Amino acid sequence: MANTAQAKKRAKQAEQSRIRNAGQRSNLRTFIKKVIAAVNAGDKEKAQAAFKTAMPIIDSAVNKGLIHSNKASRSKSRLHAKVKALG
Repeated sequence: MANTAQAKKRAKQAEQSRIRNAGQRSNLRTFIKKVIAAVNAGDKEKAQAAFKTAMPIIDSAVNKGLIHSNKASRSKSRLHAKVKALG
């Protein structure tokens, strides 16, 4: 356990950011799953709409430091390829 006031504050801040990041990460994964579900269902319009919605969420996750920029690029690329493959 933290002994100094500074260490106690950092522990408290770390816990708050962990909770916030977990929620944001869950939200990010939800939007990615929506695109994949629409692709698996074969609904091109729904997949494109979900993809369009997911892109800014992925980009904002990078800006918040939630995921690495390479992971975001890889995710966007793979999702785009799946949507494009629908026809």
